[in-house]
Amino acid sequence: NLPAVRYVIACILLWKLNSKVVIFSGKIIGGGMIRYLKSGGLLIGRTIAVLLTMTLSTSLAAREGPVPMAGHQLCLQVWLTISLLNDALALAGQALLATEYTKRNYKQARMVLYRVLQIGGVTGTALAIILFFGFGSFSSLFTDDPAVLGIAKSGVWFVAISQPINAVAFVVDGLYYGVSDFAYAAYSMFFAGAISSAFLLVAAPEFGLGGVWAGLILFMSLRAVAGLWRLGSKGGPWNSILSETDLRDKM
Repeated sequence: NLPAVRYVIACILLWKLNSKVVIFSGKIIGGGMIRYLKSGGLLIGRTIAVLLTMTLSTSLAAREGPVPMAGHQLCLQVWLTISLLNDALALAGQALLATEYTKRNYKQARMVLYRVLQIGGVTGTALAIILFFGFGSFSSLFTDDPAVLGIAKSGVWFVAISQPINAVAFVVDGLYYGVSDFAYAAYSMFFAGAISSAFLLVAAPEFGLGGVWAGLILFMSLRAVAGLWRLGSKGGPWNSILSETDLRDKM
């Protein structure tokens, strides 16, 4: 039985690893675990806010009929696939920022912050240009139905224009996690999701797919603005990083 063998191997590996590194401890319930559960709960809530907003947009698009729905899904898949390329940049920024932040090397952390945001903006702009001129070729990979392609091509502005916004939003998400700013990441997402969902409920019945796409752009814009506002206000852990005096300069 292959699954049973895998479980046995996994248990053996964990047992051997636990002999070298403390994985299972009798002191599992403590301040560290409570903080872990709190942060995990915030991120679960944040994920739910994203899923609810995206699900609502899909539901409203489906009410337009099968052909508009197919065109919307084509646009959405291209939009998400290209946007998620920025996740690699966000993950790199998260790791680099976390490294410098834990060392209290705030000067280097600021450099990481600025460079990641700059690269994200440039990457998003480049993706927008590529998609604007190449969206027809990308969409033809999914279907040859002229009606669906016509709907999809009408969404090229939605897919292309939103890329710089998406890049900043995804990069800022990674920066949140690099300094454990989980509470703000969650609450700002709740706010963005609530405002965007209300907009979708009003705009989609009136403007169809245009209203749905406008709602999604609003959603990503609010995420990006919330992130930039957090950095600009120097709230929470960002106060230490964005202060002019590095801790090492004081020593």
